[in-house]
Amino acid sequence: MTSFAPRRFSVAPMMDWTDRRCRSFHRALTARALLYTEMVTTGAVRFGPRERLIGFSAHESPVAVQLGGSEPAELAEAARICEAQGYDEINLNVGCPSDRVQDGRFGACLMAEPARVGDCVAAMRAAVAIPVTVKCRIGIDEQDPEQALDALAEAVVAAGCEELIVHARKAWLKGLSPKENRDVPPLDYGRVFRLKARLPHVHVSINGGIGSIGEARALLEPRDGVALDGVMLGRAAYQSPELLLEVDPLFFGEPAPHPDARSAVESLFPEIEAHLAAGGRLSNYTRHMLGLFQGRPGARAYRRFLSEQAPREGVGLDVLRRALDLVRDPVSLNRLEAHAA
Repeated sequence: MTSFAPRRFSVAPMMDWTDRRCRSFHRALTARALLYTEMVTTGAVRFGPRERLIGFSAHESPVAVQLGGSEPAELAEAARICEAQGYDEINLNVGCPSDRVQDGRFGACLMAEPARVGDCVAAMRAAVAIPVTVKCRIGIDEQDPEQALDALAEAVVAAGCEELIVHARKAWLKGLSPKENRDVPPLDYGRVFRLKARLPHVHVSINGGIGSIGEARALLEPRDGVALDGVMLGRAAYQSPELLLEVDPLFFGEPAPHPDARSAVESLFPEIEAHLAAGGRLSNYTRHMLGLFQGRPGARAYRRFLSEQAPREGVGLDVLRRALDLVRDPVSLNRLEAHAA
């Protein structure tokens, strides 16, 4: 299997959140984490406005595109298009439980069709040179997670899948909303460790319910002689983005790109100015920054000011500067590292 160091820590694909502006912001906080696009369907990739849907800038790399689909030929074509765009990895969504995704016969419902998922992976592997990976649940509905996850894993690994990212919960396709499916089904981290023990040669990452960098680090510690290869954070990384400043020092042994969150935001000023000059809105960036500075004097005023002012038509970078000035106690990376230690 191909070694790909950024998989040690990644930020999950999240619909309506991990767009290219979000990824630029996260990249200013961590140079090494693997970032993901929002899920994009094969039809959108093949026939939609590609620059708007899957366009990205080189500075976002390493970045993976997550595809939604269930037809091997369509996934292969979409994968070729994404590889040509410059993505580092193609990831297949086998975990999303929404009704819309189920209607399209992809996402978590594919847990019931491991052979089809294997065919999809094989088609993409034949079409591209970059890694093909799968993000899945441990099972759906009444499935036995021991059998369901093993069946899926064996099918996709045999087809050439280079990594399994496992959200360590079942998805209940009937009776729970997508939001409830992120919290209600109980977590079973042990199931992911058992998968790794069964497939020691496969790169296995864990996802689901991880609320801090400390929890992420702990999940990479061996259990009964079994060690996972990577950890993926979702909502915690988005809602408390400052924690991403800890990723490069603690997971990769390298300094963060910037010493604190304010300097990371300020590094984006030229990019934001270019975006505004092209007709974009300031809120396209700032909506991803509202979780910064939690617990510090001025943080609430910062969030309120940005929430009220940034979406207004025609506002400029001065609004973001004024918001940053409301935070009176910036925390440097040295203090974050001391706290983590």
